[in-house]
Amino acid sequence: MTTPVPDGLKRDHLSEGLKRDHAERPRLDRDQVTRYSRHLIIPEVGVDGQRRLLDARVLVVGAGGLGSPALLYLAAAGVGTIGVIDDDVVEISNLQRQVLHGVGDLGRPKVESAAEAVARLDPAVTVEQHQERLTRENATEIVGRYDLVLDGADNFATRYLVNDACVLTGTPLVWGSIFRFDGQVTVWNPPHGPCYRCVFPEPPPAGTVPSCAEGGVLGVLPAAIGSAQVAEALKLILGIGEPLIGRLLLHDALRATWSELAVERDPACVVCGDAPTVVTPGIDADQCDALPLHVVEAAQDHTLDAATLRRRLTDRESGREDFELIDVREPNEVEINRIDGSVNIPKGLFESGEALTRLDPSRPVVLYCKGGVRSAQVLAIVRAAGFDADHLGGGITAWVDQVEPEQLRY
Repeated sequence: MTTPVPDGLKRDHLSEGLKRDHAERPRLDRDQVTRYSRHLIIPEVGVDGQRRLLDARVLVVGAGGLGSPALLYLAAAGVGTIGVIDDDVVEISNLQRQVLHGVGDLGRPKVESAAEAVARLDPAVTVEQHQERLTRENATEIVGRYDLVLDGADNFATRYLVNDACVLTGTPLVWGSIFRFDGQVTVWNPPHGPCYRCVFPEPPPAGTVPSCAEGGVLGVLPAAIGSAQVAEALKLILGIGEPLIGRLLLHDALRATWSELAVERDPACVVCGDAPTVVTPGIDADQCDALPLHVVEAAQDHTLDAATLRRRLTDRESGREDFELIDVREPNEVEINRIDGSVNIPKGLFESGEALTRLDPSRPVVLYCKGGVRSAQVLAIVRAAGFDADHLGGGITAWVDQVEPEQLRY
């Protein structure tokens, strides 16, 4: 006997695919009754709810930090068809948090590794692999095949693209974000609440928000946020509870707190507002990737490659040239690797102006960071203050790749 759906459930939040008639849904076989028995005895789920899960089609964007727990728990819950889109391959630095993959998967496409992990958990779950990048050309077509999307993207361009494709296709979007010790979760599903653009109309200027690779993330944080995303997805599929629509859930792992922030739909939103203007999903790449003009101008003709810096260091050692080599990374990064003969002055000290008082105006400066973004930003500050300065394009990552491959790489 199935449990009747309570009156308070918000079934209007579901996509059309999730409203399929009861008779069209797959029936449970003997093995499935046993496998999902802990669901079946929950009144809010029951047999009909489990059939809803088996009939659902969910797309997971990214098979990385957030995608790892999401894919496993969606499969374990009995979601019948799971799509996963990712064009990346497994690297050893992924294994600190992307528990879907293992050492044996290094170098393999993440979607292949993900499909095998799901098959080990439940071979009856259908995994549709999209080993490609989500683009403005394919986003609506791919998203439109699914009832619901769970976004585990780690960059702003993809977040805007997924949001727009979901709005244009009427697909609910469960969104998550992680950085260092902090995470966020919500459900974007206009017109019942805001979309991503309502709350974040424009991406932040390039370089102002460090990526996971630049800023890091606590390895266990994706488990907390990815699991919360799955909980929201299951609620939407089952039509139970109060989804996080108009509510941004904030998690601080350092303080072990969860809090909420109310968010509202913007009637002037360009994609879901009263007079939308967006017909093609996504934003121009230069809106996310381009550094501010003053930083670009400062770096023009003042960016060194690794070979040039090596030659200049050799000249400095022989006395033919004199300059100060400055590492603008954080001290904990310097413990991993460094270029011999450099001093560490973190970027923040240049932004406050304190570091400028330490520099000798008569001595040229060469700056470097991990990948070249932070050093370019410091370069703009230093040159604006009147110093003769250059920076290392590609940062210490390029140095390790091209000059000192025996050094550690992170």
